[in-house]
Amino acid sequence: MKRKAFLLTAILLVAISGCVIVSFYPLYTEDDLFPNDLLLGEWMDSDSAVWAFEFNYSGEHVPENLDSTAYILRIKDEGEEGFSKESFLVHLIKLEDHYFLNFKLDDYFGKDPDFFDMHLVSVNSFARLKLTDKGPQINWFDLEWLENLIEQDPSSIAHENNGDRILLTAKTPELQRFVLKYANSEAAFENGLSATLTRIEK
Repeated sequence: MKRKAFLLTAILLVAISGCVIVSFYPLYTEDDLFPNDLLLGEWMDSDSAVWAFEFNYSGEHVPENLDSTAYILRIKDEGEEGFSKESFLVHLIKLEDHYFLNFKLDDYFGKDPDFFDMHLVSVNSFARLKLTDKGPQINWFDLEWLENLIEQDPSSIAHENNGDRILLTAKTPELQRFVLKYANSEAAFENGLSATLTRIEK
């Protein structure tokens, strides 16, 4: 799938994009979260899309509600005035020596879910994060790699396959063991989506 400026929206609207591995459960527990500002600010990727990471607020946007363990992420084309209406809740966690990001649509159902919303299920996407001298490098696992892995060994991770796509159903501890097992595997990320970000200095 060719990366374009709407990369993040395509990634996280996974029911439509079908390009990344998705999971019913998140990659983190509350105990895995820690305050950090590693991604805070605005960044540009190689497709000239701007990624804006802001701290999350648990409720009204007042200092006492600031949640520095999570980010709200929005994206836009370079030169556009406003960011996308879609926003994503992003949690950064560290498992052993590796950083990972968990993505989920923010305010998935909105304030007044309707009958259409009731037929949708919000899922998680996760990626490996490397903090390099050039900037954060984000790599999503290769969906085709996962499909081949499950075909060879259906018990490699808990999942459901309806013939159209695979949904991981492993709970968080199993997910964490799985990503750690393949964190250094070139094959696991070879054809997956990726983004290298460069900080926009103001």
